[in-house]
This record gives sequence, structure tokens and C-alpha cells, in this order.
Amino acid sequence: MKPTTIDQVLLTEWIVNCAQKMKAHRDWLTALDAAIGDADHGVNMERGFDEIGARLAGYRGEGCGALCKLVGMTLLAKVGGASGPLYGTFFLHMGLVAAGKQRLTESEFAAAFAGGVDGIRQRGSARLGDKTMVDALLPAALALQQALDNYSPLCVALRSAAAAAEAGMLATIPMQASKGRASYLGPRSVGHQDPGATSAWLLVLSAAEVVCLAADPGLLIQ
Repeated sequence: MKPTTIDQVLLTEWIVNCAQKMKAHRDWLTALDAAIGDADHGVNMERGFDEIGARLAGYRGEGCGALCKLVGMTLLAKVGGASGPLYGTFFLHMGLVAAGKQRLTESEFAAAFAGGVDGIRQRGSARLGDKTMVDALLPAALALQQALDNYSPLCVALRSAAAAAEAGMLATIPMQASKGRASYLGPRSVGHQDPGATSAWLLVLSAAEVVCLAADPGLLIQ
């Protein structure tokens, strides 16, 4: 499998795929949020990514960094609650790393992804174990880099990242929330899967699907 470079077209396909996932899983995300939050996570994520889709239609842009900035600014403006600022920050920080680049190498994409996760951690002051999207995104970033360090192609590395994100998402179930609306529930937050970690897993899974399809059109993500 040859090395994959990430250009504006592939980034756009990632965002479009992610938007489809947010729409398909809107009710699930909202149900998860109803248990420990404001019952609006699915609706907010769908709204934000729908708006991104509208803005991307016919978009030409100025490379990978500009595209990430557009996505980030749209999420900041259109997604309510904490998710808009956090996901917006993720893409804005990705855009800072990708600034001025028409294409990203595999290592540059991993660095941009890690930069996005660092942006979320800084903005939300969240750590592993706080029962937030960081519990899915940070293991994904670490797994992605580790796989690339072991000379895995980007498709394989992102599949590892998606698996790590899923494991991190499921690990939030027994946690007691320390951040956000869920933290107000104290021990009652235990036993519920974090909705932000769930949408974060969908984000990583979308990237894996798009990159693997580009690398091998006959490959299916299981």
C-alpha cells in the first residue's frame, strides 16, 4: 500500500463522511446526552456539519489549512453547548499545523491531528479519565502516531486510531464525570457513555474510512 498524501479533496471527503455519520447517529448521540447532559448533542452536531456541507459546496479554498479553518469557524458559530467551541478548536488547531500546505504527508496529518487534540485539551482543561471527548481523541492520536512510527501506512494507522478511540469511548461508561454538564451529576454520571467521546469516535472512524477507500477502493472498514 503506497503512502497516502492528504489534500483538500480528501479532507473534504472526510468532513462529508463525518457529516453523514453525525446525521445517521443523531438520535443515538442525543439519547446519550439526555442521560447526562442537555439532550442536544446529536442535534447540534448534525446542524453544525450540515452547515459545513453547505459552505463546502463549490468551495475552492487555499489548501489544507484554509479548509480546516473554515470547518473550525463554522463549528464555532453553528454548534451549541460546549461541543462547538471544542470541535471548532480542534479544526482550527489542525489548520494552524497545516497552514500553507496543499498536501499533507502522513506524518504531517498525524501532527495536525495531534495539534487539534492539544487544542481541545487546552481549551477544556480536560485530561484522560474526565469522561470527555479527550478520552477518545487522545488515545486515537497516540495510536495514530505509534502506528506510523512502526511504518504502518496511513490507512492501517487510522484504523488503529479508530479502534483506540472506540476503546476510549467505551471506557467512559464506568467513569464519573469531572468536566462539563455531566459533572453536576456526580456519581449518577457513572454507567453512561459520554456523548462527546462517542462523536469523537465517529470523527476518527470517518477519517479511517475515507483514507482506506482512497488507498484501496476495494477495502472495507470492519
